[in-house]
Amino acid sequence: MDAHAPAGVDLERLAPWFAANAPQFHPPFTAEQIAGGRSNITVRLTDADGRDCIIRRPPLHSVLATAHDVGREYRVIHALGPTPVPVPEAYANCEDDGLIGAPFYAMEFVDGIVLNDVRTAQRALDEAARHHASYSVVDAHVALHAVDVDEVGLGDLARRDDYIGRQLRRWHRQYEQTRTADLPGVDRVYELLSARIPEQRETRIVHGDLRLGNCIIDDRGTVRAVLDWELCTLGDPLADIGYLLATSPESGDETIADAFSPTIADGFATRDELAEKYARDSGRDLSQIEYYIAFSHWKLACILQGVMVRAAAGAQGERAADSAPIRRRIEASVELAEAHAARL
Repeated sequence: MDAHAPAGVDLERLAPWFAANAPQFHPPFTAEQIAGGRSNITVRLTDADGRDCIIRRPPLHSVLATAHDVGREYRVIHALGPTPVPVPEAYANCEDDGLIGAPFYAMEFVDGIVLNDVRTAQRALDEAARHHASYSVVDAHVALHAVDVDEVGLGDLARRDDYIGRQLRRWHRQYEQTRTADLPGVDRVYELLSARIPEQRETRIVHGDLRLGNCIIDDRGTVRAVLDWELCTLGDPLADIGYLLATSPESGDETIADAFSPTIADGFATRDELAEKYARDSGRDLSQIEYYIAFSHWKLACILQGVMVRAAAGAQGERAADSAPIRRRIEASVELAEAHAARL
C-alpha cells in the first residue's frame, strides 16, 4: 500500500479498477483524505492528468450493522443524476471488499465551498450569499421531496411505511450498542416520541442529513451538490425539513448543540423563514413540525454517540480523538430534544 495514501486506500490496487470502470482517469494517482464529517471516509484522488474524483468507503472499523452502506449511497446519487436534485455524477461502484478492504464507489469531484463552520461562512460568503445559501438548501429539499421514487427506480430502496417508528427503533438500538454513560433523557424522549408518532401521509426520498455542512455551494450561495447520502431511505419528507431546522442554530439561541454551526453567522435565514419557504414551495403542511424537530435532535444525540465511540477508536484512520467536545454536543442535543418534545 502507498505510504502516502490515506489509511484504507490502496492506490496500486485502485489503478486497474479505474482502468476497467472509470477509464477517463489515468494513474498514477495521488490521494488526500478530505477533512470534515466522521462518517464514511472520503478521499480525493488526482490522476496523472490533474483531474480529480472522489472515492467513498466505510470507516476502518467499529462499523455498526446496516450503517455506512456506500453501495446504497452510490445507487441513490446515480438514480438522482437525471433529476433536478443537485448531486455529483456517480462513476462506478465496487462491491468487492477485497480490493481495498471495503466496498467503495467513485464519483465526481465538485469544486466549491463546504460550510463546515461559522468561520468558513464568514470568510467565504457575504451576508447576501449566506441568506441565499439558506434558501438554496431549502430548494434542494423541495426538489428531493418532489422526486417520484418509482420513476427513478428507488421504489424498493426501503420499506415505505412506519418511517418514524423504524427510525426511532433503529437509532435507539444503535445508541444502546454504543452507550458509554447514562443519559436518561435519551430514553425519556424515545418513549414520548414513540407514543406520539404523526401519521405518515406520503412516502418520498429522505436524505436524513441534509444541511449546509453536507452541501457544496458556490460563492453566491447556490447549492451545487448535496453530499453524504449514507442515511438516505424512503419515508416521511417532513423528517428532513425538521432536521434542517434542528441543525440551523441562531446566535441568540439559549442552547446550541453545535457551537461551530455556520448558521450562527449573520445573514443566514431564520428557522421561521426556512419553514415558511419550504411550506410555500412544497405545499406541505408543517403544523406538526415541532415533533420532527424534537425527533431530529434526539436522532443526532444517538448518532453522535456512535461518532464519539468510533472517533475514540481512531476509526477514521486518524489518531484517537478527544471525546469531550462530542460529549458536550450529545448532552446539548438531548436537552434540545427534551425541550421540543415538551411542546408536543
